[in-house]
Amino acid sequence: MQVDKSIFPVFRPWDGAATADSGHWIHIVEVPKRLRVIFGGETIADSRRVLLLREAHCLPLYYFVKDDVRTDLLTPTDFKTTCPYKSDASYWTLKVRDRVAENAAWSYLEPPSNCAAIKGCFSFEWAKMDRWHEEEEEVFVHARDPYKRIDALQSSRYVRVEIAGETIAETHRPTIVIEPGHPLRYYIRGEDLHMDVLEPSPTRSRCPYKGIAAYWSAWLHGKRYTDICWSYVEPTRESLKIKDLVCFFQEREAVIHVDGEQLPALRTKWSR
Repeated sequence: MQVDKSIFPVFRPWDGAATADSGHWIHIVEVPKRLRVIFGGETIADSRRVLLLREAHCLPLYYFVKDDVRTDLLTPTDFKTTCPYKSDASYWTLKVRDRVAENAAWSYLEPPSNCAAIKGCFSFEWAKMDRWHEEEEEVFVHARDPYKRIDALQSSRYVRVEIAGETIAETHRPTIVIEPGHPLRYYIRGEDLHMDVLEPSPTRSRCPYKGIAAYWSAWLHGKRYTDICWSYVEPTRESLKIKDLVCFFQEREAVIHVDGEQLPALRTKWSR
């Protein structure tokens, strides 16, 4: 199996890809860990030679060689998609007893030379599967990018958080989280918060890098500010430094001041 071992190889658009962007990059690497995909109580893929495909502006994806996939559980369909960088993808429906996932697996049967390593390999739609495991640890949401670093740094910045004109958090010891593609976040200890104005929310979210987050809403002046902050109650091992610390959305009603300067409201996918 030939795999490009460089970090960011030069991308050459495939012939005939009129919409291809010459600045686009694709990086394929073999990962040194066992990957398993579970659906309907069956292990449908189990491999120690998985390929991780990283691509500009896309989430990373795992590709499994055909011999490591339960192809007896896959039925080819007529559905196809076309990528200007990887060519045409063929799709399969997955069926395990009474469980069916339509067009849940795909493969590039004739990819261009820059993607030759994934020829005939299978990838699966993450959300349609029941579980994904790296070795014996479950992974959530999407494949993790080994080239993405998250820093959680102890800081002495003065951080103050207001909601509806009331100061509800104030600290000189925040933990600052720096994550590529995300705003700088300020995580605050519970003892530096007015927890009496916060109530637990049923909302939960999962991050493949940081773990499982719980949310809180704030009650102030008779008004609820729903899911105004969150905390990683079940962090990954790599993110234990932020366990149970609380962070407020700069995209919502919280007004955050850092060293006396008010931060601007943000517009991101977490904005209301």
